[in-house]
Amino acid sequence: MANNRVVWLGANDPPEAFPPIQDALTEPDGLLAAGGDLSEERLLYAYRHGIFPWYDEGQPILWWSPDPRCVLKLSDYHVARRLRRQICASTAELTFNRSFADVVRACAGPRRSQQDTWITDDMFAAYQALHASGWAHSIEIREDDRLIGGVYGLAIGRVFFGESMYSATPNASKLALLGLCQILKKHAFELIDCQVVSQHLLTLGATTISRSAFAAVLVEACNPATAFENWPNGPISMQELGSI
Repeated sequence: MANNRVVWLGANDPPEAFPPIQDALTEPDGLLAAGGDLSEERLLYAYRHGIFPWYDEGQPILWWSPDPRCVLKLSDYHVARRLRRQICASTAELTFNRSFADVVRACAGPRRSQQDTWITDDMFAAYQALHASGWAHSIEIREDDRLIGGVYGLAIGRVFFGESMYSATPNASKLALLGLCQILKKHAFELIDCQVVSQHLLTLGATTISRSAFAAVLVEACNPATAFENWPNGPISMQELGSI
C-alpha cells in the first residue's frame, strides 16, 4: 500500500530521525517529513541521505526526496555553440566563495516564474552557517568586479548538492555552472545533485535517475563525509576554463 502520511519531526529529535526515503509520498512527489530544525547536523545528515528542505515562508520545514532525482554528470554539461562564442569573447571572471551571502540573496530575489521565494530568512541563516563551517560554497561570475551571476550549494565527499543559481545578465549562471563542473571534474566528483527536474536543466545536460540509484551513489561518494577545500584562490578568466 502506498504511503500517504508525512512524518513530523521535533526540534529535539536526532538528525537520523528521518523515515526511510522510500516512504516519501508520491503526491506531492517526494514529500518525506515536516518539522525539525535547520541545524548543521540535521542538514548534513539529510543531504547525505538524499533529503533536502524546501518550503515557503509561513509553512513548517518540509523535507523532500523525489523520485526520480535530477542530476548532472560532470562530463555531460552541454555548452551550446552560442555559449562557446560568448566564452571566447567574454571579459567576465569566475570567483569562488568570495560573495556567498550576495549569491544567496540574489537567488532569493523575485523571479518572473514565481512570486515568493523558498529561501526564507531561516534558510539563509542556516546556509550562511554551513558556509562558515566549510560545507556550503558559491561560484560567482563577475564583470568589471560586479557580481552578475552565480551558483551555490553544498559539497560533501564527492557530490555537490546544488541549491540555486541566478543570472543578472544572459547566461551568467550557465558560465558559473560550467566553472563548477570543471573544478569538480578535476577533483573526481561523481555528480551535481539538481534535486527536481526542469526543462532548463535538461537542456544543460542534466538527466534523471531513480531515487534508489541516487541513494546508492551517495553511500559511496559521501563516505567519508568530508568538506571540499580545493577551490582556486584567485579569479579565473572565461578563456582559462578549459585549462582548469
